Amino acid sequence: MESSGNLKVLNALDGAKTQWYHFTAIVIAGMGFFTDAYDLFCISLVTKLLGRIYYHKEGSPKPGSLPPQVSASVNGVALVGTLAGQLFFGWLGDKLGRKKVYGITLILMCVCSVASGLSFGGQPKGVMTTLCFFRFWLGFGIGGDYPLSATIMSEYSNKKTRGAFIAAVFAMQGFGILGGGVFAIMMAAIFDSRFKAPPYEVDPVKSTVPEADYVWRIVLMAGALPALLTYYWRMKMPETARYTALVAKDAKKAASDMSKVLQTDIESEQEKLDEVMADSKYSFGLLSKEFAKRHGLHLLGTTSTWFLLDIAFYSQNLFQKDIFSAIGWIPPAKTMNAIQEVYKIARAQTLIALCSTVPGYWFTVFLIDRIGRFTIQLIGFIMMTIFMFVLAFPYNYWTRPEHNMGFVAIYSLTFFFANFGPNATTFVVPAEIFPARFRSTCHGISAASGKLGAIVGAFGFLYLAQNKDPAKADAGYPPGIGVKNSLICLGVINLLGTLCTFLVPESKGKSLEEMSGEQEEASSERRA
Repeated sequence: MESSGNLKVLNALDGAKTQWYHFTAIVIAGMGFFTDAYDLFCISLVTKLLGRIYYHKEGSPKPGSLPPQVSASVNGVALVGTLAGQLFFGWLGDKLGRKKVYGITLILMCVCSVASGLSFGGQPKGVMTTLCFFRFWLGFGIGGDYPLSATIMSEYSNKKTRGAFIAAVFAMQGFGILGGGVFAIMMAAIFDSRFKAPPYEVDPVKSTVPEADYVWRIVLMAGALPALLTYYWRMKMPETARYTALVAKDAKKAASDMSKVLQTDIESEQEKLDEVMADSKYSFGLLSKEFAKRHGLHLLGTTSTWFLLDIAFYSQNLFQKDIFSAIGWIPPAKTMNAIQEVYKIARAQTLIALCSTVPGYWFTVFLIDRIGRFTIQLIGFIMMTIFMFVLAFPYNYWTRPEHNMGFVAIYSLTFFFANFGPNATTFVVPAEIFPARFRSTCHGISAASGKLGAIVGAFGFLYLAQNKDPAKADAGYPPGIGVKNSLICLGVINLLGTLCTFLVPESKGKSLEEMSGEQEEASSERRA
């Protein structure tokens, strides 16, 4: 008997030429990721504005800012929700099927995006509480999109270009970050030209016009639109053949669905599938010794690399504006009105996205099936380590005005090599190396480990990067270790990521069943 990996329906998918349905799947899954990135990162564009609107202090020489606990909650609550969603929907995707759960996550994301912008109450506590509540559930929906999008794309793809297709879905995250920045720039420009206001140092009260309250709400709500446009097509996608055959054990339906997608006749081979599924080796559980023996080190590799990567990635991304202010790339807050500050922050983050983040993702898309996942991840971690140390050790040199552009250039390169590196590969690999019945769950566990790292990075950097001098630390924050020492810490974390990469196998050019061992299990039964 042939192995499950040699079922004609799976062979047809593995050997299929790149077709229109591949690009359709990339767009459908990718627009979900566009929304994910937009929603997760747009909050960093408006946190300074929230501080000015809701935490203005009469007579203060500096504009109002979010208290430390509030800032940590607003920035981090969506990450906590994402972590929970990755674990829950990852597990549910293996139990109920990828398609059934896919629509739920999108609706949750869209509803909570809009609800975040409608956070109600006239007092700071009411607005921040409702904002955090809706952003938690927004994150919960976003979390589900990670394992489901990756698993669906991997199971639809052929062997030759699978890495590029999964990476292309993830690359939409770059456009989401870019889209958030561009939209915030547009809103800030429109509102600033329509509602003129003096800088804070001229008139602290009038520098924040009442209409500024609409800016952050519109920016948060706009993220719902792109994903909502793809809802119909997301619901029309058939369940993946690998789930239908290898998990639901219905070879006839798998063959029927893929015959329509590939526009060719495929034999169902139900008897062959039943014979494979009768193998006792095929029934070991996620928490079994057999799983630990076969895939334990792989899961440790995917979880540890994603955890370490996201500590560095999110601490940089969420707090770019603080680093830019520290080196003088964004003017002092008191020299701008509230809406101008949104414009300057959004412009800085958009330039970083345009020059390094987006190109990095697409370098991965074009090269991942040529040089492999392992090589890209290793190079990425090594280069991030080098650039972090280059920024950190001569930090005082970079803070001089004449060297600011040099700092930004090297800082941009760390983002380029994060995205042409572990930020993309940590998403791709867990969708390729685990058995079909655990694929979504294991991807969810790996992604949740990453979000745990993001929480450590986001919350930790708030405190670590504060000035050592208590008088120069932000209001409400204890003194930290400074930006220089924080960058050294991030360099060490990237070095650890380099070492953990050696636990992750290379999956370039291999079928999902070869990588997961499902082909081996069935083949041993055939030989017996």
